[in-house]
Amino acid sequence: MFSSYVPRWLQVLLTEKFFNACIIHEDSRKNEKNIYCLDCCISICPRCLAPHSSHRLLQVRRYVYHDVIRLDDATKLMDCAFVQSYITNSAKVVFINQRPQTRQFRGSGNFCTICDRSLQDPYLFCSLSCKIDYLSRTEDGLSKFLFECNYLPLPDSGLDDGLVTPDSILEPSCSTKTSSGSGGYDEVWCRALACTAATSEIVRKKRTSLTACHPTCPPVSEVSGNLMNRRKKAPQRAPLY
Repeated sequence: MFSSYVPRWLQVLLTEKFFNACIIHEDSRKNEKNIYCLDCCISICPRCLAPHSSHRLLQVRRYVYHDVIRLDDATKLMDCAFVQSYITNSAKVVFINQRPQTRQFRGSGNFCTICDRSLQDPYLFCSLSCKIDYLSRTEDGLSKFLFECNYLPLPDSGLDDGLVTPDSILEPSCSTKTSSGSGGYDEVWCRALACTAATSEIVRKKRTSLTACHPTCPPVSEVSGNLMNRRKKAPQRAPLY
């Protein structure tokens, strides 16, 4: 029988509703519950931090109405290889759960193994929950997926409001980290730059071909000059009968 054991802290992380108002501090500003305590398995707001200061804490952020966590934090807890990440606000983030899709369309390309969401190569999962769902059905289960993490503090830069701006970009193709932490970023960036150069060359050739197919229009100044010369000529009168 395949192993489907999921630790309590991970079960709650996948099902918890973050960014709800804290009932203890409902009259305070910035009382959204955007911090997850792995030791207590609850979400808390920044004003509830004092009793949890020595616990493992994870800040949850929100991008386009969905919960994300920083990739740096996630890799301390689990193997995030082949989970598509995004770069936003100068930080890499991954979605906790899969996002609903307005339409189900599977054409050619790369797709999530679980929910069929379109992905960039070579990613296999759109979120952590999709990878967990997949591994829980395998023989090894999550035994090699989860890491032992005894210390997980909040960022040194302090807490932010957790609301990530929508100005995000996908990570370059093939920039997946393995469980060892090495991702071959130099090779990946070289490939990304090569793809950009190839795309620019294709665009340049298309523009050149379009210019060759269409006649070149004379400059506006030349057209205006011809019109002025026509106006300066002596007017021709109709013959008198």
